[in-house]
Amino acid sequence: MVDRRRRSVRTALVAEALRVALAGRARIDPGAGLDIVDLGGGTGGFAVPLAVEGHRVTVVDPSPDALASLERRAADEGVSKLVRGVQGDAAELPEVAGESTADAVLCHGVLEVVDDPVQALQAMASVLREGGVLSLLVAQRNAVVLARALAGHLAEARVALQDADGRWGPTDPMPRRFDEAGIIAQLAEAGFMVHTVHGVRTFADLVPAAFVDSEPGAPEALAELERAASQHPAFRALAPQLHILATR
Repeated sequence: MVDRRRRSVRTALVAEALRVALAGRARIDPGAGLDIVDLGGGTGGFAVPLAVEGHRVTVVDPSPDALASLERRAADEGVSKLVRGVQGDAAELPEVAGESTADAVLCHGVLEVVDDPVQALQAMASVLREGGVLSLLVAQRNAVVLARALAGHLAEARVALQDADGRWGPTDPMPRRFDEAGIIAQLAEAGFMVHTVHGVRTFADLVPAAFVDSEPGAPEALAELERAASQHPAFRALAPQLHILATR
């Protein structure tokens, strides 16, 4: 079971980069708060903290149970008026969120499971205002190739390396993974301009949880190591996830 400290390290870099991007957008209308759409935002792990910061967040998710948890979480934090949950998916995004209504769209761990990634990205572009920010988090192929090889599944590693969707076999639970060049090309096709690419969880999945829990200063040191490696090309290429910030 992944402990709370490691979960925090895993999400901290994404949250930091997103906060900087939103601050840049907010300078257009300081103090007004932004309109944000969180596609597949589930129980509000990102949405509720953003609402606490004063932003208006619409979470679009196909799961009614997740949206019910989102509602309770928002109520607990006193931001129910700033958080709206809508049942839907990527294909329905323009209808449920509205075209040209958002200053930012979050799409974290969703593009792997949609029917057509480019169409989903185009739907996200349609709900963004001009200059709006896309925060995209996707699973990366290289990491699973390395993981399968280190686990002794060499044939599966080779399949994942060569498969168009980065899958290691028919029982792979992940429908699709990406490489950096491929996802940047798909973003360009959907009309986005990429600004930054970060590697995520490069070391957080490898460092033993017992060490992070017991060693004084270990969580902070791990977070700093992740931050230093996140934009290093060699380490970014091995990260389990890529976090991309782009604008429409």
